[in-house]
Amino acid sequence: MAELTQPVDYDEKHLVDLARKNDYSAYEQLYRIHVGRVFAQCVRLCRDRDLAEDLAQEAFVQAWLKLSSFRGDSAFGSWLYRIATNITLSHLRRQTPFKNSLELEDVPELEYRETTDEQIGLEQAISELPDGARAVFVLYSLEGYTHDEIAGMLGIAQGSSKAQLHRARQLLQQKLSVEPGA
Repeated sequence: MAELTQPVDYDEKHLVDLARKNDYSAYEQLYRIHVGRVFAQCVRLCRDRDLAEDLAQEAFVQAWLKLSSFRGDSAFGSWLYRIATNITLSHLRRQTPFKNSLELEDVPELEYRETTDEQIGLEQAISELPDGARAVFVLYSLEGYTHDEIAGMLGIAQGSSKAQLHRARQLLQQKLSVEPGA
């Protein structure tokens, strides 16, 4: 998916108001502003770049169709990312069942590394997580949603969201551990 450059000076609220009046160029500007992050979020959730491109496009189509229902209580981007998340998670639910029966145990927080190779390793490790754990990890740790919001999006209990996050962190810690002598 080719990322388009975002305009330097824009008023997102004004663009939304224009787009609501069927100003396609205003919606195109909103697309350009948000396409990169929406696509990245879809890739992290579904682990398939081609599918993520389709899901991101579907999110923008759905946002256009539902634009009149956008109340402006949050930023347009937050509303759009939630649409993209819901579309991606709905697709994943239809493909494979989420596993929500994980036990919650204390585990140390992940230590994030700074080099490019290790960042690539982290992205790879995230992509290898089980669906439920990956979805919660991405939504909580990368997108900033609360456990309550995640529970609502995934249709699980808040405790299950916490358990999935714990499981994801535990698995990532194992995958990213440096072998002695390596």
